[in-house]
Amino acid sequence: MAHGHRSRVFLSRQLRPRAATRLSLPSQFGYCLQVIEKVYIETTIVSYLTSRPSGDSLTRSHQELTRDWWDRRRAEFDIYVSEVVLDEAARGDRTMATARLNLVQSIPILAVNEDARTLATAILRSAALPRKAAADALHIAVATVNAMDYLLSWNCTHIANAIIARRISAISREMGFDPPTVCTPEELMGE
Repeated sequence: MAHGHRSRVFLSRQLRPRAATRLSLPSQFGYCLQVIEKVYIETTIVSYLTSRPSGDSLTRSHQELTRDWWDRRRAEFDIYVSEVVLDEAARGDRTMATARLNLVQSIPILAVNEDARTLATAILRSAALPRKAAADALHIAVATVNAMDYLLSWNCTHIANAIIARRISAISREMGFDPPTVCTPEELMGE
């Protein structure tokens, strides 16, 4: 049994009928049912949005893709961060930490509740993640227990990693949760 509901639903008035799209179901009355998906923003996203352009070409490309997603696609989703993101964003250079915290100040914050702690502990005990990745396990757990549709991250070592995601998905489902799709901004760009 999965906990929580994933997406917020609302009706919006359409000026003229249009063909059904991936997330809309038009009715004969000119209304469109739109499903707004939920995205958990992990700390690497916040860091890439606020950091200076990297000298490393791959990292710079990730920064540019992140900014592009933020500018073009963010408004199509309900986005969330957690207490873990705030803790990590506050670390390091004071000027950069202030920029990271300013970026997320208006984003809803998900608490690290008992369900999230229990799931994170199970993830670590299973050896799906090493003990040193306890914060990463909490990111995954918070996104999962809060029924996020997506977990957006550039942490390809412990989070946006297909092999690890498969293990964590199995653990989450065993505990009664439906895990989010873990992806990078490039994968969530859409068409």
